[in-house]
Amino acid sequence: MHKTDLTDWRPEDDAFWNSTGKKIAYRNLWLSVPALLCGFAIWGMWGIITVQMLNLGFPFTQAELFTLTAIAGLSGATMRIPASFLIRLAGGRNTIFLTTAMLLAPAIGTGIVLQHKDWPLWAFQLMALWSGVGGGNFASSMSNISTFFPKRLQGTALGLNAGLGNFGVTTMQIVIPLVMTVGLLGSVGGEPMTLVKDSGWILGKIVAGTPTWIQNAGFAWVLSLVPLSVLCWFGMNNLTTVSPAIGGTVPAFLKIIWLYTLSFVPAGLGLYLYLPKPTGLGVLNMWLAMPLIVVSTLMVMKLTAFGTMKDNIAKQFAIFGNKHTWSMTLLYIVTFGSFIGFSMALPLSITVIFGISHVPDANGVLQHTLKNPNAVSALTYAWIGPFVGALVRPVGGWISDKVGGSIVTQVISAVMVGASVWVGQVMLQAYQSATPEIYFSTFMWLFIVLFTASGIGNGSTFRTIGVIFDRQQAGPVLGWTSAIAAYGAFIAPVVIGAQIKAGTPQTAMYGFAVFYALCLVLNWWFYLRANAYVKNP
Repeated sequence: MHKTDLTDWRPEDDAFWNSTGKKIAYRNLWLSVPALLCGFAIWGMWGIITVQMLNLGFPFTQAELFTLTAIAGLSGATMRIPASFLIRLAGGRNTIFLTTAMLLAPAIGTGIVLQHKDWPLWAFQLMALWSGVGGGNFASSMSNISTFFPKRLQGTALGLNAGLGNFGVTTMQIVIPLVMTVGLLGSVGGEPMTLVKDSGWILGKIVAGTPTWIQNAGFAWVLSLVPLSVLCWFGMNNLTTVSPAIGGTVPAFLKIIWLYTLSFVPAGLGLYLYLPKPTGLGVLNMWLAMPLIVVSTLMVMKLTAFGTMKDNIAKQFAIFGNKHTWSMTLLYIVTFGSFIGFSMALPLSITVIFGISHVPDANGVLQHTLKNPNAVSALTYAWIGPFVGALVRPVGGWISDKVGGSIVTQVISAVMVGASVWVGQVMLQAYQSATPEIYFSTFMWLFIVLFTASGIGNGSTFRTIGVIFDRQQAGPVLGWTSAIAAYGAFIAPVVIGAQIKAGTPQTAMYGFAVFYALCLVLNWWFYLRANAYVKNP
């Protein structure tokens, strides 16, 4: 039986690392990866579920379906704020075990609501909100793995954890359309529904009239989450050098549940103020709702912390006084914010832009309602971008360990400026065409370029954070930057959805290009010019 709480941990000491540390660090990494993968899958699954709800004739508009993806995105990003601080408060093993086991609730809940077409929109929105737990797990997972490895291996270890964990997006985009085609759980799993419109999966089209078990999108994850939770419990470690005041397993669990529950309150309240009627009040726009949610989440954490938690949180809040926390937050939005935002928005965007023939009516006004007979299925192609983005992430970390992170960040930012402008042009042409499918291959290749650049940049920004910050601050900074960047999962579906509705999908992509260009200048100023604050970390 291995010791779960390790009191001696010296990864920078080569003798200790080679004799003891390396084996333990890699065991924790290899258990962390599949747990994170399932977290990503559950957080991102609404991007695929909404496409299938459209194909099954659920009685919601496209705009209402985009809100489900956006809600999951927003709650996952908000959950990352407390998750950034969990490792220090509760220990790595305790945190990863409990947050993985918690994913069972949204998985089962989603399976239940999806069997009821006639249920109100808020029931689906509630499940999308709950799926955010999966998004939160990334911050605690990264924060945990960064404490196990020496600085020289930070880019590689974090790239592996995040890159392979990110495969959750791809795994989900491939697994969910597949499990929907079979009665996975027999009579326990409920009855199938019938496809109203053609759908698809990785190997092509699934024709209208096919029986579809959409509830399996949630239920399927139970099969992997139960054994995974058990493995994390018996195989992972708490480092008392990083988490000195765990105070036992039950107090650790209570701290995690307390902080996660608290983050639901500002997320739910912010969404209520932001979402249009009848679901919410619709009084705040997105750019006001987000900062409000972030600030209120931090305030709630600070005000409600008690006992040793209070001092710990105060210590970790010190990261906000460091200018590099803010520069790295913006650069991380370019990379991870783009990756997760495009992953969430792409399936429904493909369906809405390329699944419809855009033809003028008698008065010459373009209509976007006629089904395109040569439509491409989003479920056949949407997984490719996130797959490539996740695949190249460890490569980005590895190259950055060799040449420095900021040079790599600079190159990929420039590529993303160009690709965003170009993809905007293509979306504009497709959205005015009776045969939009002729633009699809260019559109898809450009998105693969965007995903590749964002994936490589993910690895480079991790490396930079690992070098700039000391061991006490690097974990919380990784968690915090990943939390703010994760709001990309909320911004992209909302912005792209709104611009498609306005008939100007290209504007969304031009806006992103301007942001990438500004970050290019910021990265150069902070890390690459002659007397930079820190030279090419």
